[in-house]
Amino acid sequence: MKNGKTCFGVIIGTRAYFNSELAKDVRKQLLKTLEDGSYEYVILPEDATPTGSSSIETREDGLKVSKQFRQHRDEIDGIIVSLPNFGFEIGIINAISDADLNVPVMVQACDDENDKVDLDSRRDAFCGKISVCNNLYQYGIPFTDTTLHTYSIYDPLLKKDIDKFAAICRVVNGLRHCRLGQIGTRPLGFNTCRASEKLLQRSGITVVPADMSEIIFAAQAIKDDDPRFIEMCKRTCQHAEVPENYMDKMKMTAKFGVAVEEWIEKNDVQAVAIQCWDSLEINYGCAPCATMSMLGDKLIPAACETDLAGAVSMYALTLASGKASALLDWNNNFAEDRNKCVCTHCGNFPKSFAMNDLKLGPLGVLGRTLGKVKTFGAVYTKVTEGPFTFFRISTDDPKGQIKAYLGKGQLTNDPYGMDGCIAVTQVDNLQKLMKYICKNGFEHHVAMVRTDVVDILNEAIETYLGWNMYVHE
Repeated sequence: MKNGKTCFGVIIGTRAYFNSELAKDVRKQLLKTLEDGSYEYVILPEDATPTGSSSIETREDGLKVSKQFRQHRDEIDGIIVSLPNFGFEIGIINAISDADLNVPVMVQACDDENDKVDLDSRRDAFCGKISVCNNLYQYGIPFTDTTLHTYSIYDPLLKKDIDKFAAICRVVNGLRHCRLGQIGTRPLGFNTCRASEKLLQRSGITVVPADMSEIIFAAQAIKDDDPRFIEMCKRTCQHAEVPENYMDKMKMTAKFGVAVEEWIEKNDVQAVAIQCWDSLEINYGCAPCATMSMLGDKLIPAACETDLAGAVSMYALTLASGKASALLDWNNNFAEDRNKCVCTHCGNFPKSFAMNDLKLGPLGVLGRTLGKVKTFGAVYTKVTEGPFTFFRISTDDPKGQIKAYLGKGQLTNDPYGMDGCIAVTQVDNLQKLMKYICKNGFEHHVAMVRTDVVDILNEAIETYLGWNMYVHE
């Protein structure tokens, strides 16, 4: 990714006995579409190949591309192959194989116009695309198809497919290079939050651990006149309403937040799982929820109860959508409608996920056990209505694999009389989903984001990461 923008390696495929003007036109319009979408690209100069459009045909042409792509290895997030005509699979497959970038590939091919199929105008890209895809399959190179097998390079579908492909690239590359923070150990009472670091590492996800005492000591060392602390207090009060009688506790929460954010920055962490329940409350005197909520709005997902797999699930949703994700429990039935479920957590939802005002207060369940004075920092809010995607991965040690389920539903405005963060959800065939979750050993936590990214995640996970995926319908 260059300058924060997605960068594509671009390959224009052709065959010499087709009209080279067709390839020149496709090159021009494809690059314009990329520029209009604020994407960066790497492509051979127009005069680098005999066709004069930088389109490749021979093995030698392909090796020119692969050399160029290797020089930009750290920038290229994905490869787009466009076929103005039949193309020639040898040049294309050598370009991709020899570059060995291990990034997603999208194959797009152009429509023929049925009244222009003379030797000067025909394309045959419909057929050529099959040959290119066959070669990718032979070489074991996974790839993404477009919405239609072929369409005009001027069709609005091109932009939609590129935008979707960019999101797929973000998910795949983001997860393959993810550094996942683990602050604190797994709570004693939560076997359900176990996860295999080794299986995660096989997919490129590195767990970076820290003892909770490190963060507590760092928070306790922060002085009241520290500019970092003063700024965090301001941010916290802007983020959520703080009751006047809890202002001193809010300051403790702010110092904890400073310590966590600095640890995340120092360790180059993209998502984090934090121990709650109940070391922080007993040994420091506040809950981590407000910090986690604020991190979420910075697009740094934060999972409760040191749920590493939950944090990965949240990060995948954030990469796919560019929006804040949340971690919830599938928590309460809705007797009036068996396709509805109340999803909740003690209080960690990002404000942009709730799309509603937030208020800080003590934890509910732990507050009754440990006392409200030690458990301040929980977010209280009711999530507003709208569409959502749910996603959960789990490391299945007996099978030696990462598995996942994925689907979508609606958040509703149904009232529910419970404290904390509340979301009433409606999912088609919910009982079937619950049976799948229970029978296949999934956890009670689920990650959600407020948009539909089912197709993006399904393609990224199944095609490129190879995890075992169930898509709920």
